[in-house]
Amino acid sequence: MEEKVRLSDIASELGLSTAAVSYVLHGKTGMVSERTAVRVRRALEERGYLPRAAEVLLAENPTKIVGVVIHAHEKYESHILEDAFIASALNALSAETARRGLQMMVRAVNALSEIVSFATMWNLEGLVLIGFCNADYGRLRENVRIPFAVYDACGVTAERVCAVNIDDRHGGFQVGEYFRLCGHQRALCLSDNDIDMDLERWKGFREGFGSGAEFMMIPMVKSERTAFYREKLPEIRSFTAIFAVSDYYAVDLIRFLQSSGVDIPDEISVAGFDDTPLCGLVYPALTTVRQETGQRARTALDAIARMRAGETVEPVITLPTSLVIRDSTRNRV
Repeated sequence: MEEKVRLSDIASELGLSTAAVSYVLHGKTGMVSERTAVRVRRALEERGYLPRAAEVLLAENPTKIVGVVIHAHEKYESHILEDAFIASALNALSAETARRGLQMMVRAVNALSEIVSFATMWNLEGLVLIGFCNADYGRLRENVRIPFAVYDACGVTAERVCAVNIDDRHGGFQVGEYFRLCGHQRALCLSDNDIDMDLERWKGFREGFGSGAEFMMIPMVKSERTAFYREKLPEIRSFTAIFAVSDYYAVDLIRFLQSSGVDIPDEISVAGFDDTPLCGLVYPALTTVRQETGQRARTALDAIARMRAGETVEPVITLPTSLVIRDSTRNRV
């Protein structure tokens, strides 16, 4: 009978203390460097190590768990699960996992190493990742064997990874074209960055609107953004239409403009992106680009199931978007 691997054996092989290996095993990755954590996880996985109680439990009771991991980016200011887009995505994934007889486990993390620890410690069917940059996916693939689907990723090439994207460029195009047909001469796009999906939304917006479209980078932190808007208010008021790349930023802008005496939509039309519940919580109701969260959840879980079955899936699946016109915009023709 093969002798069971002990933590002390792995620690000795790696030249580490047993405590350091134990920290990684139990998810206390803040106690060691990320490089050390990666080395330990690889060794644990290669040697097939699991604590005996967990090993028995998982063998007798398959978890059927899908892990959903969200990047707790600083712009969410420690309120990541309260964000309307994240909440809508989780709601759709919860409904779809329940329909399939699966369980959903949610983690908000700051670092890639936390995902590896999470995936290593549970018998997961797969992972759904939301909000990480493209560079993370290749590194994660090197350390995690289970399949995973990611929201909003470009250029995915790693095996057993499927990007479930939406047509960001066409979504932005629809807003730009709508503003142009409504008779606006100058329109502004607001975003906190100019890369990845936000860049695609801006490119599409510019294509749909034409040469009168301009771009403005805004701060991520709300207090800084409000101060920025106050400083830029005269410039902002020179535009008659504004496209914010998320509903959150659109609603935030509407509230600021209204508090500054600007009439929405008579003076400035405002549109967002995502069609989250926020759209109905502001007056006037927000015009926005809709993405179908239910369709996205189904597509992600289908991809994970197919990859687990050994099937080949498209590395990138792009889902359609549609423009939803409400009262925050008006026709000036």
